[in-house]
Amino acid sequence: MAVHKKKDILRGRHMICLRDYSPEEINLIIEQAAELKSEQKNGIPHPYLEGKTLAMIFQKASTRTRVSFEVGIFQLGGSALYLSAQDLQMGRGEPIKDTARTLSRYSDGIMIRTFDQNEVEELARYASVPVINGLTDRFHPCQALSDLLTIREKKGFLKEVKLAYFGDGNNVTHSLLLACSGMGMHITVCTPPEYQPEGEILGWAQENARATGGKVELTADPAEAAQNADILYTDVWASMGQEAEQEQRKQKLKYYQVNRNLLEKASSGALIMHCLPAHREEEISEELMESYAPVIFEQAENRLHAQKALMMLIM
Repeated sequence: MAVHKKKDILRGRHMICLRDYSPEEINLIIEQAAELKSEQKNGIPHPYLEGKTLAMIFQKASTRTRVSFEVGIFQLGGSALYLSAQDLQMGRGEPIKDTARTLSRYSDGIMIRTFDQNEVEELARYASVPVINGLTDRFHPCQALSDLLTIREKKGFLKEVKLAYFGDGNNVTHSLLLACSGMGMHITVCTPPEYQPEGEILGWAQENARATGGKVELTADPAEAAQNADILYTDVWASMGQEAEQEQRKQKLKYYQVNRNLLEKASSGALIMHCLPAHREEEISEELMESYAPVIFEQAENRLHAQKALMMLIM
């Protein structure tokens, strides 16, 4: 049965955090993304959201999130409405719950990219249409979905694939922990002690791993983390809102750069992944960024396909 014949299974759901989705549901999104990607590459129109509108709230600047959602809803036959903090009364004191109830009357879905996870959760609590977390300081579920799609494309499967993450235990790390453990992968997070991921989220990932046969490990030793890894993954060391800590973070994280020395410890045929934007010669060497650009920019492209699948299934 074609995947999109199952589209009503997730209708009306929010995407706030991957913990809210079962492995089977995440796999459905990945399968749908692969199908939509194939249709697009073969020039097959797929206007499954014809006439629908996505309201997009941006409290943080964006390249990939804005373009991938806007292009994605257009390719699905719908339209997007870009709303910056300056465009909304929410930035002038209107309660989030009122914004949620208003936008629900005008649109078929709401995507928000903001700082505080609580804002997304409150928006979802009062909205009567699906709300998608486009990024917060705590989670980045859409990035993790595109990462799973990329890994499955490149490796052919997900279960027991070994991913090693290097750098800051940030929102991408948190969502990768939930995504990888939920799909039975082995994930090692390699950070200095002061930049480890949140203990609560680490605990959720360990619960997932016990149920799926995955593995979750934490280490401060890059050589240990890279040993026999199938994927070396990194992200910028200072996220938006942390610019004042840039120099301090560079000093603390300089030993966690993904470079040739780390790659030599990984498994044969290991991949390099980066969620972008990349600061070359900081978290990743220029050499590996360029050598693995085809994988990294396929990963970026897959934001489009994964988010199209998510919108189609929940809207």
